[in-house]
Amino acid sequence: MIIEQRRAGKKVFAFLLLASMAVTAFTQKQAYRLFREDGKKVKYEKMVEAASDADVVLFGELHNNSISHWLQLEISRDLHEIKGEDLVLGAEMFESDNQMILDEYFSGLISEAKFEEEARLWKNYKTDYKPLVLLAKENELKFIATNIPRRYANTVFKQGVVKLDSLSDEAKRFIAPLPLEYDTSLNCYNQLIHGEGPTGHGSINLADAQAIKDATMTHFILENWQQGELFIHYHGAYHSDEFESMNWFLQRANPDLKIVTISTVSQDNLDELEEDSKGKADFIIAVPSSMTKTH
Repeated sequence: MIIEQRRAGKKVFAFLLLASMAVTAFTQKQAYRLFREDGKKVKYEKMVEAASDADVVLFGELHNNSISHWLQLEISRDLHEIKGEDLVLGAEMFESDNQMILDEYFSGLISEAKFEEEARLWKNYKTDYKPLVLLAKENELKFIATNIPRRYANTVFKQGVVKLDSLSDEAKRFIAPLPLEYDTSLNCYNQLIHGEGPTGHGSINLADAQAIKDATMTHFILENWQQGELFIHYHGAYHSDEFESMNWFLQRANPDLKIVTISTVSQDNLDELEEDSKGKADFIIAVPSSMTKTH
């Protein structure tokens, strides 16, 4: 009887141990993991520390990634705690000719409803970018609409960048100074020329359209940044990955700028940064590929 009880006790113990291990295995879920450029793991606090010491932070997102948008808001809040009124926000998602509407909304001249009705907002504005706009508005921070109006980017894609020369002086206020000059050998543009980029269809017009976006966004960053301020900019990761694109234009305009880049990648396993993602940015946010999408 005693032996049978001991055997039964051992079976119960073994079952409980296995059950405990199984529960532990299923509860160790991570929403993201942060890596340095070389693939070494790094804490969030180190990214905030590096960002707070920069002149410009280029935050590259995956447009439909919920963790990417959440971390944009969190780091912006933390940087505001450090920099106060010296923090400036800006984004690809707002076109330069909508700056007046944005300013009127911030000043209280027009309502939130009118702003959202008249500005050409992305479909995921309310879930992904509105929290950033409200952060700036509520703390009386500048929020800069940096991107080229899409009608002009579309013109470049269809008719070539030289077509922008025919714009009026008033229209040219909303784009980077012409002529457009950039290094076509950079991987980010070379891929677009030869059809190796996101679209799979290459042309010089496609590269020019991408470059005029990068040039315009960096132009308005520099137009609205002063020494001692920190400008954090939100955009698709392709606009700053591998320290090219916007990063190239910024350094060309001001080689002394301290720039910190952040990128977002999606991968099945977060234990290590995938080889292809190394070198994308100073800090790389790896998010599970199963993560919920915002749209």
